[in-house]
Order: sequence, then structure tokens, then C-alpha cells
Amino acid sequence: MKASKIAYKPVGPALGAASGMIAAAAFKQAWKTIGHDDDAPDATDEHHTWQEVLIAAPLQGAIFAAVKTAADRASAATTRRLTGTCPG
Repeated sequence: MKASKIAYKPVGPALGAASGMIAAAAFKQAWKTIGHDDDAPDATDEHHTWQEVLIAAPLQGAIFAAVKTAADRASAATTRRLTGTCPG
């Protein structure tokens, strides 16, 4: 196993948790701006319209994907800088 993969392995879970919290905060802020409501609608929430639910879901997915990708890319670049090889 390459040194970069060994160095990268313990970082993954911590990075995943941190990026999840960042993404959740970013989505909550985006929804406050777009939806004019503190809480994003849940699919089973009867107090929000279909339109709100169908807008919130892909927005949340896009934000989570972007944050996760940025975190993964940054950690891979850092691992490469520290070990000399990319973990991928």
C-alpha cells in the first residue's frame, strides 16, 4: 500500500464529518436566503408546498456534493504535498 494511502486513511472519517457539518450550515443559510424560512422542508412535511420540497432537495444535494468534493480535493492535495504522491 502506498504511503499516501496510509496517510490519507485516518483523515477520511474526520474530513467527512467536518465537511458534512459545513455543508449543513451552508445549506441552512442558502435556504434562509431562498426560502425565507429557517427550516428547509422535509419530503414528509405537510407545512411546505411541493415546489419548496422539490427545490430544496436538489439544492441540498448540490451543496453537499460541492463541499465534499472541495474537501476531498483539498485533502488529496495536502496528502500529495506531504508524501509526494497522490492518494488516488
